[in-house]
This record gives sequence, structure tokens and C-alpha cells, in this order.
Amino acid sequence: MNRFQKKTPVWESISRSLTADIAEGRYGPGDKLPTEAELSSRFGVNRHTVRHALKDMAESGLVHSRRGSGVFVAQTPTDYPIGKRVRFHRNLQKSGRLPSKQTLSVETRAADLREAEALQLNKGDPVHVYEGLSLADGQPICVFKSAFPADRFPEMLDHITFSNSVTAALNACGILDYTRISTRLTAKRATATQALHLRIQEGDPILRTVGINVDPDGNPIEYGVSWFAGDRVTLTLAEADAP
Repeated sequence: MNRFQKKTPVWESISRSLTADIAEGRYGPGDKLPTEAELSSRFGVNRHTVRHALKDMAESGLVHSRRGSGVFVAQTPTDYPIGKRVRFHRNLQKSGRLPSKQTLSVETRAADLREAEALQLNKGDPVHVYEGLSLADGQPICVFKSAFPADRFPEMLDHITFSNSVTAALNACGILDYTRISTRLTAKRATATQALHLRIQEGDPILRTVGINVDPDGNPIEYGVSWFAGDRVTLTLAEADAP
């Protein structure tokens, strides 16, 4: 070997090694990499060298850091169309992801002002409220809360508890089709509770959607608010529903 040949910097060698680990599937999309201390021990270098390698990988789009949590393998955001017919399972399946949901709470309570206005009720009228977590390939992407008029759908929560699906529950209540008449998108910062559910840091960017669904006669049947992890979804307006 030519003794004047330029040596590969140690940080670059570490970057290549970790990149190979990702390419070979040792760390998948969304997985957390070992800590700087663990990587320092593995490669026999100081943390500054490891930090340099991770910065190089971040600049290449392979990883991203979350304040206070560590460094994670980047993944392609889930494409989530928002149009007249927003269906969680259908949207995720079209994107090639495995959809699932976790129920956080179900209750019947008095409607607040926003829920009452959206559902054309009086403030204080009873509403069924379903709160949960939506996941894609086992990773949380969205925290949601939906309210339904309780007098119209007295058994709604029983059907949701059984099926864990709003569409299936509405079908069981006699609503075979429904459409979205409005959606508002707003950029927000994650609260401590939202961050815990979405496995992100408090203050990280999230996208809030507020929507109203109606039955075929135009009567409002669902008022929903969802908070999406900002780096895990791409919200798109479905072409068929564009004005």
C-alpha cells in the first residue's frame, strides 16, 4: 500500500459502518440508534467523533435527532390523502402501510361549544367521545378525538368498542356512507401528553386537522380533531375532491 495514501477519517468510517447497518436491516425506519456513549464504546473513539459521524448521516437524510430522546433512522412519511371520504385504514393500506388503532378512552358527556356548533346541537347536549391513537406499521402517527351526537346514535360507543373502527360503528348504526364537508389544517407544537403518545418530544412540530363528517342528507354526524406527528405523514388533498 502506498504509504502516502490518504487515510479515511475515523468519523467517516463510523458513518459508513452505521449506514451499512441500516442498509442491511439491523436498524429499520423509526428505530433508535445506540447512544453516543454506546457507539463510542463500540468503535473505541470519543463522543465528538461519533457526533461528527451522526451529523454526516443526518445531512444525508439517513437519520434525525430528537431533543432529549436520541438519534433515529429516518423513514419515508406516510402519504395520507384528505378528501371527501377520509378513511384511516383505506388510506394507510393504499400507502402500503399496516394500519392499526389503540383506544385511549370512550365516554358520553356534555358537548362543549365547538362540538355543539359542529354537530348542530345545543351546548350541553350529550355526545359520545372516542379518543385514540392511529398507527402505521406499529408506529404512532396520530392522536385523535371524535364526537358523535349521542341521541341519534345511542349505541355508538358499544359498536366502536367492538370494532375499533368509526366506519364500522357508523355502518352498524345505519350510516352506510358519509363524507367530509370541511377540514382545517393548523401547525402546532406537541403538548407533553401528545408527545408521550406519539413518542416525540414536547414542543416538536405536529399538524392538527379539524374536520366535520356528514351523512348522505348533509346532517353532521362526526366532529373530529387529529394531531399528526409532523415528520411521519404527508397530508395531501385528494384530486377528486379539489375545488
